[in-house]
Order: sequence, then C-alpha cells, then structure tokens
Amino acid sequence: MGNPVDKEQVAQVIEDLRARGIDVIRVSYPDLIGTDRGRDVLIDELPTAMGHGIAFCRAVFHTSPRGDVVPVQGGLEDGLPDIKVVPDLSTLTDLPWEPGAAWCLGETFAQDGSPAPESPREVARSVAAKLGELGVGAVIGPELEFYVMEPDPTCDRGWKRYADEPGNVYVVGRKGDPKGIALSMLRHMRDAHLQVTAANHEFSAGQFEINLNHSELVDAADRAFRMKSAVQEIARHEGMLATFMAKPFNDEGGSGFHLHVSLVDESGENVFGDPEGADGLSARGRQAIAGVLKHAAGLAALLNPTLNSYKRFGPDTLAPWLIDWGLDNRSAMVRIPPERGSAARMEVRLGDATANPYLAMAAIGAAIYLGLRDGLEPPAPLEGYGYDPESAPMLPQNLGEALDALQADKELTEVLGEYFVTSFITYKRNEIERFSRLRDRLGVPGVRLPPVARDEGGRARRSAPFVLLGVSRPRLRSARPCARARGRGPRPGPRSRRTSPA
Repeated sequence: MGNPVDKEQVAQVIEDLRARGIDVIRVSYPDLIGTDRGRDVLIDELPTAMGHGIAFCRAVFHTSPRGDVVPVQGGLEDGLPDIKVVPDLSTLTDLPWEPGAAWCLGETFAQDGSPAPESPREVARSVAAKLGELGVGAVIGPELEFYVMEPDPTCDRGWKRYADEPGNVYVVGRKGDPKGIALSMLRHMRDAHLQVTAANHEFSAGQFEINLNHSELVDAADRAFRMKSAVQEIARHEGMLATFMAKPFNDEGGSGFHLHVSLVDESGENVFGDPEGADGLSARGRQAIAGVLKHAAGLAALLNPTLNSYKRFGPDTLAPWLIDWGLDNRSAMVRIPPERGSAARMEVRLGDATANPYLAMAAIGAAIYLGLRDGLEPPAPLEGYGYDPESAPMLPQNLGEALDALQADKELTEVLGEYFVTSFITYKRNEIERFSRLRDRLGVPGVRLPPVARDEGGRARRSAPFVLLGVSRPRLRSARPCARARGRGPRPGPRSRRTSPA
C-alpha cells in the first residue's frame, strides 16, 4: 500500500504544523464525478492515518449527488467493502479559508494494497505513464468557468444569480463583482499554493473564470480539482453558492472547462511546435490534434459528463458542436492559439465545468497517446466561422450518445483502463435512468427527437430538422435567475445560446 511510512518525516510534519497553530489536516480524494470526498484528521492521529490508512466505503466512489449508492462493480454487489485512503504529504498545503487547518490529497487503495482501479487520480497517473513510454509528457493549463449565486428569499429555490446585470463582459472590480468574491477567491487560492494566475468576470451575468498555471498532467489535475473545491467552499464561507453546472440558466451561456495542452520531451522542451512544420506545428503536435479529433465522440462522455452538459452545445454558442480544429479559431473544438515556440499548444474547448479534472485530462492525454502511437494526421483546419454541419462530423448530442461512443472506442478504453471505463459507463447510465424516473414521477412529458441523420463520416445531413433550423431542442426548464421577482423576464435574442469565448 504505497511507499513505506517515514516515521521521522511524519513527526517533523506534525511538529511544523503544530508550531504554526494547525491542529487538523483535511484529507481529500475525488469520486467518479469529481466531488471532494474526505475527512478532517487531528494531527495527533496522522501517524495512524499514514500507517493504516483512513477507511472509507468503496461505494463512496459511486455515490450520486443526491446520496444514491449506484450499483457499480466493487460496491453493492461485493457487500460495500472498504478502501483505504492514505494522506499524500507531498501535496500538503495551507487552507487559508479554514483557520487552524492544512490540506492534502489522499491516495486510494483496495484492501489488497493495490491502487483502486476506479480512482480518477490513478487513471490520470496511468495515462501520464503511457505518454512517458513515448518519450513525451503532457503539460496542461486549465481554465474553469463558474456561476455565483446569492440568497434571495423571494426566489422559488432561495437563490438568485449574483451581480445579475448585463454587459459586464471581462470587467474587473466592483462593477461586475460588488462583494469582491472573485478577488477573495484568487488571493485565498494563491495562499493555498494552487498556482492560480488570474481571475475575471466572464461573459455572462454572475459568471467568473479563474485560470491556473500550466504543469504536467497529474499536477494540473490535482490543482484543478482543488480549485473547484476551493471555489465552492469559499463561496459558502461568504454565504453564497458557486456552481460549475454546464448550463444552469436558459437565458445565459454555459460554463466551459478549456484545457491548453502542449507536449514536452524528456528534457522539458516544448515539442508541440516546429517553425519548419506546417502551420508552425511539429509532426507530434499534429498527431496529438488528430488523436483528439479521432476519439472526440468518446471523449465527450468524460468531458461533458451530465445530461445538462449537452444544453451547452449547439450552433452559434462558441461552445463546440462539430469535431474540428482551427488556427486561432474559437468556433472550433480544438483551437491552436497564435503563439509558437515554447508556447505552442492546442486549446481543447470541448469540456464543460462539470467534468472531473482528473478524467478530463486523462481522456485528452489518452487521445494524444493514441494519435502519437498511430501516427495520425488531422484533416485541413477550419477556415472562417464554424458550425456548418456538412464541414465536419458532429459531436454526440446527448449523454447517451456519448456513452455509446465511449463504449465503442476500444482503443480509448484500453488506455484509460477497462475497469474504470466500465464503472464510469455503469454509473452514468444509471444517472440517465434516475433522471427518467424523476421526470416520470413529476409528470413531465419526455421529448423524443428524431435522430440526427448522418453520413458514413458522422457528418449531419441537411435533412435533420435540428440542423436545418439551428434551434435549440426542447428541454426541461432549468433554474431561472429569479428575474421575475424583479419584474424582468429572461433576456431575449442570442444571449440564450451564448457561451463565453474565453
């Protein structure tokens, strides 16, 4: 179970923490959907936690947001056994918004001492190792968007969108953030050593973005996971609520999870770009792009992992709809920013903010690995504004389609691990079933749309009504910003289909 415990090191950590007035260590690990699970451990108990681990029911990996235990392999069918979580002291950092506490991640192990195969952190680590076999590493810079809500007893659900005024696109200061919540988050996360770089108000009312510095795949996933946890916890401390839901409002844009990805060789040199290559990209850079494009349909299940995720997609949203790439083109699924040399990279714009950071980055890393291994070549880049369904294959249009694509992608499954992929698909199909039961119980009629007609290459045919009209498909009502309480209805026009271009 991991490396042998260095008792002297543990004793030194306890002494250092106690000298700083810290008496608790928060130990966190991600479940399948990226929820921060864990336990607060008194520092006097740290030697026991390091030696024997902290016991958790394995089914916590498979628990739904509403507390349902989903019947995933290794859980209910095996009698709800334990896993052991061992603090990873190399990730120990301050917890500035929780006085007297420090924070570290936990490594998860099965009872036989092997890493838990459905552990998202272990999946990310195994993909990084596969890339290492090809002599490269993935360096990733995450960008995460989220909405902030504030209490309002006049709203049906008790919350309204914070700073709900139009036009505050990329503003800073109190104009778009009257209480200074974004600046508070930025400073707290800096002090927690999460390597945040900047924060700003995003495109939509009440929406913000915090960027993280780039680093190798597992470290970037660690920090993005902790950043999401921090945003939600700091908001709670301020009496507010933060949500990473993909599309929480019908009248505003969705929240993306964009990943800036480059490749480095064993010496740390960027090998994504090549001044002599086509478009300033190296052969490996082009292969990486091609791998992401080839496996995009299966990737969608991991980067757009909820039923709500697919409300974010569509024409004219600046969120992806087609499987394409372009040079500094934000209407493409994969954008190549204009920088070259040491900054050469691709921006994968597929993901939304609900994605588990470990699984999102592992999935992109796996697709890159396959692109490099198989020597793939991308098609010609998109020119001009995208969203022409005859120009490129279409992404899955709902979670069920995406899960089907992931299940059919045997190469991607092999790299990510069959046990993990089977567990994830089981969990997510159960989510679709639970939603259907809830809809039926509430008496909400289901919407059956004709399938989008596609040619053999996956491109949508013009006969598909959704493609012809470019309209959003019928859907259940999502949360409103409580505009009615102020005598204002939802904003009309294209705002209802917009997502941020960042």
